[in-house]
Amino acid sequence: MDLLTTLPTTHERQSSMRRYVLTGTPGAGKTSILRCLAEYGYEVVEEAATAVIARAQSQGEDEPWTRASFIDEVVDLQKQRQLGASAAGSVQVFDRSPFCTHALADYLGRPVSPALTAEIERITAEEVYERQVFFIRSLGFCEPTRARRISFQESLAFEKIHEQSYRAFGFELIDIPAGDLAGRAAAVSAVIARPGP
Repeated sequence: MDLLTTLPTTHERQSSMRRYVLTGTPGAGKTSILRCLAEYGYEVVEEAATAVIARAQSQGEDEPWTRASFIDEVVDLQKQRQLGASAAGSVQVFDRSPFCTHALADYLGRPVSPALTAEIERITAEEVYERQVFFIRSLGFCEPTRARRISFQESLAFEKIHEQSYRAFGFELIDIPAGDLAGRAAAVSAVIARPGP
């Protein structure tokens, strides 16, 4: 048997991998849910923006999100992580996607850069992410951190921009309302555990 005829094509490999996104406002509990999903055995990919901020702050830059290159750095890391994620399983769960970065650019009043436009075109054309996106709703408060300096009222405005952005790109939002962590993680898992098409 010819080995080449038995290997899946790129399209077949892409279609067999289901990549889900967790999105929502800062402080809504996405990271905690992601960690629960990892404990359930799902492959997870952490948020890029937090990593970009933490790296810059460790080098003495207090507010890296204020510089012009911030959005593109987030997009670049998101792309690296998506392309570098293991293909061992059939499901991956991402804490945010470039569509969140699009919402972030909108929120910050920044233009959508050529790099962000190109990445959105790529992931749309390749159908990288599932059309169902988990929208993790606000917990009713927003606890500040070094990387998250946003008031609760600002977080609600940010939540609305994310919702508008994902809907504009044609995604179906699955609401995960405020609640206990175990219940929220179980609600996400119940959807992604369903067999693929």
